[in-house]
Amino acid sequence: MNGWIFNASPLILLGKIRQLDLLEALSPAFRIPRAVVVEIGAGPPHDPTVNWLRQPSLADHIVDVPPAPSYLAQWDLGAGETAVLSLALADHGSTVILDDLAARKFAMTFDLPLLGTLGLLIRAKHSGLITRIEPQIERLQSAGANLSRTLIARALELAGE
Repeated sequence: MNGWIFNASPLILLGKIRQLDLLEALSPAFRIPRAVVVEIGAGPPHDPTVNWLRQPSLADHIVDVPPAPSYLAQWDLGAGETAVLSLALADHGSTVILDDLAARKFAMTFDLPLLGTLGLLIRAKHSGLITRIEPQIERLQSAGANLSRTLIARALELAGE
């Protein structure tokens, strides 16, 4: 099936900055493992992402995941990260969307296509869905995202800002 497979933190962050609508515009074939939905659902009931996940139109995007291979389980990642990576391993060519450093290291080690929240914003800008990423980055930081100056500078450079 390919497409994008989302972990919790990019969804939560995009919800906090009111940019969840970018998902379907950028990747109509996105999937969210059920473990990720459970993780997000444990958050505050009025969280924008919790409410977004309740939409009936998202039911087809929420998927069950095959058991994690033992070499993935040995990385001792969270349930959401493990589900995202397990699904990507089973469906070669899918892009994992995650921000967790350990999970990103796994994805890079096993050559899984990878994007994070800032990568999504860069793609949205290049696709003409947003005009600038700098205000979105500021909103992410206000929402609690921990972004280094180096990462921000690189994202702005890649976005042409």
